[in-house]
Amino acid sequence: MERPPEGLTERLPTDAALLVVDLQKAIDDPRWARVGPRNNPQAEANVAALLGAWRRAGRTVVHVRHDSTEPGSTYRPGGPGHPFKDEALPLPGERVVAKTVHSAFVGTDLDAWLRERGIGTLVVVGVITNNSVEATARMAGNLGYDTRVVSDATFTFARLDWSGRHRTAEEVHDLSLANLSGEYATVMDTAAVLAAVLAALGGG
Repeated sequence: MERPPEGLTERLPTDAALLVVDLQKAIDDPRWARVGPRNNPQAEANVAALLGAWRRAGRTVVHVRHDSTEPGSTYRPGGPGHPFKDEALPLPGERVVAKTVHSAFVGTDLDAWLRERGIGTLVVVGVITNNSVEATARMAGNLGYDTRVVSDATFTFARLDWSGRHRTAEEVHDLSLANLSGEYATVMDTAAVLAAVLAALGGG
């Protein structure tokens, strides 16, 4: 994403909801890294910082939880990976949306719930960049939401491409963000989002 000129802050509407996608203990299972390690080791800390800012500002937070129907999934309900990670634990009163597929909008009432509250902007964080984050952001964009994806508050893992070549997690992550940028979403980083929240509060 092209950054705003120095001294200017990216605008973030006051109705912007923070959408935390699939940040559950399942993502720490070593099976995810069988092809290679993840990127953005600071992502959980950035999500925690964003959650803190949203809560202080009284903004809407939505937690998306994956309830896998696949028997061997690390995200299967009842398994050790199903609970949210400590950095992303919902507080009482915060909305939790349970999904069984990649997009948080499929088979859920998320779209209707957001529209009932007049929310038109979504700030998407969580995991994994090229899977549920990308699927959710694409659909949000198609549904007409002003969608922001926070580049350093999401992460993915290395994988083999269609030709069998090894791609690092950073390569997979960057290409996923490139697919989203300009077409479905605006890509921002944590610092820019925090600055926008502060500006909306009159602090910058």
